[in-house]
Amino acid sequence: MHIILFGAPGVGKGTQAKKISKEYGIPQVSTGDMLREAVREQTELGKQAGSLMNRGELVPDDLMLNLIKERVKKPDCAKGLILDGFPRTIPQADALSHLMKHLNFPCFTCIEITAPSEIIIGRITSRMTCSSCGKDYNPAITPAPADMMCTKCGNKIKSRQDDNEETIRRRLNVYQEQTAQVKHFYEERGTFFTIDGNRDVSEVYASVKDILKNIK
Repeated sequence: MHIILFGAPGVGKGTQAKKISKEYGIPQVSTGDMLREAVREQTELGKQAGSLMNRGELVPDDLMLNLIKERVKKPDCAKGLILDGFPRTIPQADALSHLMKHLNFPCFTCIEITAPSEIIIGRITSRMTCSSCGKDYNPAITPAPADMMCTKCGNKIKSRQDDNEETIRRRLNVYQEQTAQVKHFYEERGTFFTIDGNRDVSEVYASVKDILKNIK
């Protein structure tokens, strides 16, 4: 069960990924997680990535694909994984597809979660995070306590600096111009599904599970 949760920032991908991971026993893997883990473990690829990141340079696609190759071979991915943050372009999607075929793994199934822009903006501008440990607080799922002190570490909860309307609209525009095109790649291969994310979390997850039943 190899899944890509796809959609604009704030549609609820992270929330759904956590629910899938818990029920189906497959890890949620972000490209950021992979990079940090490889650098921390000082693998050969991690050393290359760390050197680039220290210089403020982007990690090239071929290196990211090799990191994914390493990651999917780990024991916790035996039943699959949920890929977060990749692919962001059609060339990346194409390269990922070739990698999975080379490894004799099933191709990724892409599940798009959608929501109107104004709903997304409202969600993101209302979420908060701990200034110390980074725990997220969302009014609909994990509301912040009245004293605005983190329930995990006890430090101050505050709005994220980049969660303002102007920045969010810019991120949504970038998504539509660049990343949204990736869905056509999966549509053409019959491995693309769309669900309405403008509903209660449990209702969205019920739709996700209906899709997952057919890709086991």
